[in-house]
Amino acid sequence: MKTIKRFGGNELKYLTKVLEGEHLTATSGSWTHELEQQFAKKMGSKYAIAFNSGTSTLHAALVAVGVKRGDKVIVPALGPIMTSAAVIHAGAIPVFADVQESTFNIDPTDVARKMTPDVKAIIGVHLYGLPCDMDALKAFGVPVIEDCAQALLATYKGKYAGTIGAFGSFSFENSKHISCGEGGMLITDDENLALIARRIGGHGFIGLTAESGRVKGDKEIFQSPSYKRHAKIGWNYRMSELQAAVALAQFERVDELCKARRESGLRMIDAAIDDMRTQPIEGNSYWAFAAKYEGDWQEFRKRFIAAGGHPFYGAWSCPFDEPAFAGIIESRIGDRPHPANCPVAERIQPQIMQFKTSWLDIEDAKKQAEILRSVLG
Repeated sequence: MKTIKRFGGNELKYLTKVLEGEHLTATSGSWTHELEQQFAKKMGSKYAIAFNSGTSTLHAALVAVGVKRGDKVIVPALGPIMTSAAVIHAGAIPVFADVQESTFNIDPTDVARKMTPDVKAIIGVHLYGLPCDMDALKAFGVPVIEDCAQALLATYKGKYAGTIGAFGSFSFENSKHISCGEGGMLITDDENLALIARRIGGHGFIGLTAESGRVKGDKEIFQSPSYKRHAKIGWNYRMSELQAAVALAQFERVDELCKARRESGLRMIDAAIDDMRTQPIEGNSYWAFAAKYEGDWQEFRKRFIAAGGHPFYGAWSCPFDEPAFAGIIESRIGDRPHPANCPVAERIQPQIMQFKTSWLDIEDAKKQAEILRSVLG
């Protein structure tokens, strides 16, 4: 198998064209629009809206589905803080649901226990590339936003993750399947939601549509002093043309880049399956290979590195244990969620190991898998 380069496509060519064209903003350029069109086509979604990050996408999605200050949003107790932080950005209250030990994903049974009339949305995080149980989450009757930051081209019952809920949210941050440094994308089949999300991310310009981020139409109208520009108050979450050019070049190779990650993940799971609890394989796009190890975590890591293994990460602390959350939730609900509310997440978080899958040379992936097998053996 040939070695592939992460930025081995048209990135430089497209960046040069953007600079030569002297249009760096999505409000008048075309690269962002082309990226949106290609992303929507590939995913089988009607609308795609580019953003400057995969966190601003979540914030915009929450506001678009109607989450207001004081509402509650259910989020998983295991995963990056950005998901629950987006709830805070929207003025709402994150309610942490426990996770399944078999998948590390949000547990619908615990969601049911924590559903109340003031829960207005659920964010289902497809952790490490494995889609969560979307059918069960949608059955609760509130909008479900899919956090697909780690799950590009992951599948759930034959459909791409991100195409099942009210919105699918993607990240193009440096560690993701494709990257332009920072960036994100929202997809939806609902025209009204797409328009609201685009206006939220684009200063509320009247000229924005569900299909396009361009705001400057007829100059006779747009340049007139009587022209009213803003339909609502929004944020500046727009993706630049430079980001879009890189992301588009990356997206042209999305199948190749995602396939490399999945092949790396499958190599690792084959080495670990008898000795570690791992996520299911089906539909998993393997942003990382995650496994639960019940022995001495630090000692295992030292042995793995000594054997030539690439240093691996631990799982993120549960968001409600992060210093950033100190005082925030108390101020909104008068109490701090006790760790016992999410016992599985609390117990498995210190045991999880996150192994890199972004090996673009399959021989490197094979080597890491063999090192894992030898250390476990």
